[in-house]
Amino acid sequence: MAKHPFKEWVIAVRPWSFPASAMPIIVTLAFLFWTEAQINWIHGILTLVGMILFHIAGNTWSDYFDFKKKVDAEDTFGAKTLTTGMFQPHEIKNIAIVSLVLGVICGITLVALTGLPLLWIGLAGAACTLLYPAMKFNALGDLDILITFAFLPTIGTSYAVTGAIDWSVLLIALPIGLITDGILHCNNTRDMVTDKRAGITTMAMKLGPASAAKLYAFEMIFPFVWVALCSIAGILPLHTVIVFMTIPIALGCAKTLLNGYNDGPEMTADLDVRTANLQLLFSVLLSVALIAARFI
Repeated sequence: MAKHPFKEWVIAVRPWSFPASAMPIIVTLAFLFWTEAQINWIHGILTLVGMILFHIAGNTWSDYFDFKKKVDAEDTFGAKTLTTGMFQPHEIKNIAIVSLVLGVICGITLVALTGLPLLWIGLAGAACTLLYPAMKFNALGDLDILITFAFLPTIGTSYAVTGAIDWSVLLIALPIGLITDGILHCNNTRDMVTDKRAGITTMAMKLGPASAAKLYAFEMIFPFVWVALCSIAGILPLHTVIVFMTIPIALGCAKTLLNGYNDGPEMTADLDVRTANLQLLFSVLLSVALIAARFI
């Protein structure tokens, strides 16, 4: 593998995207802390490291196949590591393989420390990582994201740190997962023309621009409705309504795509970054609220 400056390695692995995978685990730990579960924090850290490694593998694996399928080109908004010649395809593929192997090692370590149920959760996560390009190209990428970045991390974390699956963690998986999926969905809505040229089919293409924009708006708004309902029902502490501080960001994101999906990709070029920022802020506030509720 050729020598690259540190900055290029950073661009290749995209650490600014890590909150999408890290925050579901952090919020799960905060939720379990609120419920006064006995938490093994060392297992929690190992789970977080493993998840980030799987995320790196997913990012680079997707970049490799997007380049091979000509989904990413010089005139698209996709990753530029390969289209600009910064890295060679085999280098990005090797990063994916190494990251996946290291993630599997973290998973095997946790299985040895906890039990076999975590093995099946980990294998499901690894399968989703490997199958993501194929699923994305066949309108199943959104489902893959929900499973990989919401349901599996929360369930897996609960088992890894407590020794038992706490299904109630799915209450927090849903709102975070919807916003996280919105990162992919707004990209796919923006890229429908170039994706069609590449011969792939995404959920956004199946729905069409108008319906795809409405689905994105739902993904931005429903998490707040969900938290409100859970708080009113006493399922989550009232402290969690602090996430409503991010409603202006969510409404701004939804409005951008609803009003701009027909105005060219440049109008929504930064929407994925804005959605990722929303996911981070929403998750941080939800975590803080859950921790505070333990004491107040």
